[in-house]
Amino acid sequence: MNLVIHGKNIEITDAIREYVHQKIEKAVNHFQSITNEVDVHLSVARNPRINPRQAAEVTIYANGNVIRAEENSESLYASIDLVADKIARQLRKYKERRQNKKNQTPEVEPDTIVATEVIGDLIGDRTPELPTEVVRTKYFSMPPMTVTEALEHLQMVGHDFYMFHNSESGEINVIYERNHGGYGVIQPRNANSHTNGNGKNGKVSHLPMPEKSHSNK
Repeated sequence: MNLVIHGKNIEITDAIREYVHQKIEKAVNHFQSITNEVDVHLSVARNPRINPRQAAEVTIYANGNVIRAEENSESLYASIDLVADKIARQLRKYKERRQNKKNQTPEVEPDTIVATEVIGDLIGDRTPELPTEVVRTKYFSMPPMTVTEALEHLQMVGHDFYMFHNSESGEINVIYERNHGGYGVIQPRNANSHTNGNGKNGKVSHLPMPEKSHSNK
């Protein structure tokens, strides 16, 4: 297992490095067979007097999947403790999904998707503004997967949205968490899609909130 530590606005001292190895390696100890690489990002605000929060983020690459957890507090060591516990829970859930996947009923069935149209104009009279420069570029593999599998990935990375290659349509879709509960899928409109002549160029599918498992934590 390869563990890499990065620091932002902080010097990674030997004491910090040793503590990270101790806590993170303990958290992933029972999952080393599925863990390929672990990236740890530690950061503090540029002005601790204004923002005393110190963050610890862990990203694990496991058999082509990404599992992510992030925690922050006023103590870097406390943040490391919190994120170690959280990533251990994420790994346990991921392993349970792998073991039970063949016997489980899919959480989201394709026929539960209800397509609704995207609002034609999202910005109104405002002038769209883009950053003057690209501040960060990310590259990641995008193997084909179903909507159900994309939902599982979304829950593992802990983000508000997840972009994926839909194995059923062959298109790039985005699954996201809705403000009022449940999940949505943004899909591009193709030439065969029904239109109503208003120039809309996409559609959104709403998915119900999956039932939470009752496994002991």
